[in-house]
Amino acid sequence: MAEQDGTAAGAPHGDEPAGAPRDDELAGAFGGRVRRRREEAGLTLEQLSARSAVSRAMLSKVERGEKSPTIGVASRIAHALGATLSELTGAPAAASPGVAVVLRAEHRPVFRDPETGFERHVVSAAPGAGGAEMVLHRLPAGVSTGLLPAYPAGAEKQLLVLAGALTVELGGADETLRAGDSLFLQADADHGFANRTDAPCEYVMFISRRA
Repeated sequence: MAEQDGTAAGAPHGDEPAGAPRDDELAGAFGGRVRRRREEAGLTLEQLSARSAVSRAMLSKVERGEKSPTIGVASRIAHALGATLSELTGAPAAASPGVAVVLRAEHRPVFRDPETGFERHVVSAAPGAGGAEMVLHRLPAGVSTGLLPAYPAGAEKQLLVLAGALTVELGGADETLRAGDSLFLQADADHGFANRTDAPCEYVMFISRRA
């Protein structure tokens, strides 16, 4: 049984183990991965800006680790690079078939939105294995992700609310879920998630991508 040792480990604010990366360290690691993926794709900052609808100035600051992007900006960058947000966050590589992999809680790759406090934890021990991954989202009270860009055709999301209440925004309609409720959606349209209450919300999401 293999055990992953994530390079962008993190934990929720107020519950971080000793030695957990600071937000500036996470921003630096995220920016470095964006730059590597862009260079591997042979794209200039101007070309990535045009693809992602993110300004060249913002992309430059993200790549240098000077600016932590919001979840919306990070998602647009990932889609423009043909990458997953988990890959840019530092998720471990998919395991070989037949191998069991453990990802310890203290080694989860974490994305934190600096403006809202939204957190996205990669909880799949081998993201991408079988074309799927699992993430844990934490939305503080009164926080929304805003509309996130559509995934490629065939992408699907299923989610289970663990605590609090979650409003899913899709196609001009809202659906509010409470602890224990679940939902399936086709992710190839703009969609978003909002916590319109005065208590935190936590939910697990399963993302699948068809080849």
